[in-house]
Amino acid sequence: MRGIVRCLLAAALVAGACSGAAAAETLRVGKAVSGPFDFIPLDIGMAKGFFAAHGVAVEEVDFSGSAKLQQALGAGAIDVGLGSGPELAFVAKGNSDLAIAAFAGPPDSQVLVVKADGPVRVAADLKGKKIGVSTVGSLTDWLVRELSRQQGWGPDGIDPVALGGTAARISSLRTGATDGMVTDVATSIQLEQQGVGRTIVHFGSVAPNFIIHAIFATDKAMKERPEDLRRFLAGWFETIRWMRANKDETVKIAAPRMHQEPAIVAVNYDRVMPNFSLTGKFEPKALAVLARSFVDMKMLPKEPDMGKLYTEKFLPGAGG
Repeated sequence: MRGIVRCLLAAALVAGACSGAAAAETLRVGKAVSGPFDFIPLDIGMAKGFFAAHGVAVEEVDFSGSAKLQQALGAGAIDVGLGSGPELAFVAKGNSDLAIAAFAGPPDSQVLVVKADGPVRVAADLKGKKIGVSTVGSLTDWLVRELSRQQGWGPDGIDPVALGGTAARISSLRTGATDGMVTDVATSIQLEQQGVGRTIVHFGSVAPNFIIHAIFATDKAMKERPEDLRRFLAGWFETIRWMRANKDETVKIAAPRMHQEPAIVAVNYDRVMPNFSLTGKFEPKALAVLARSFVDMKMLPKEPDMGKLYTEKFLPGAGG
């Protein structure tokens, strides 16, 4: 009899838990760009159940650049955004969101590819050249301008052309409408194998102190769903730890989502994986570089107070 009672009580508890999970609202999470390995932790966390294990349901929404992601955050079309550090400029200009985690440092995953048979051989040949980027004010936009500045030409010595997603940038490179493009490591390897492109710049050496990627949340989500944000970040960092310890399975899951061969994804993994943060903390030196970048891109007339653009209160272990 006692066994039956225990079973009934257990069933009731399970039913109650399921009812609560069903009642939970889904957290809408946007990616600035769908394909790069940089944003694959979202796919891995969903596939392996890490977000679900922390009690949060995730719906993925993909965009074609930072500007589109920030527009969606500002409009409340999504709750959380996986974007770039330079997007903090949108927050400084009044967008209704804050960065809640810095999830990757130097831009080791980003490279500059030029036409394989074109005249550009080294970075010094890029003055005045047109380089495809995603959107104005994006990470890819800033990287081109920073490279130009370091070459001694000022932030406008190379011409960044906003084209949207990776496919549009590749098409423009193929036709010669642009001289090069900023892209991720996996795409650059694919273009090299096809004889279309040649990599001449690795941006990790251009910006060694940097926040390449950050997670953003809307003001509404921070106010009304703080626990969901904490659960999401707990699932995110658990995913990163798992990915670091499980390369083969990570590559297996990531390859079809990135539309790349496993061998290419494996190379991408080796280059990018060490750059993922395990804490989400915002480093002062990297924030200083970002502040300067906003002026370089003419997005802001002067460097903002960076402390007003992010919060660390939702990070694991941060408390309330």
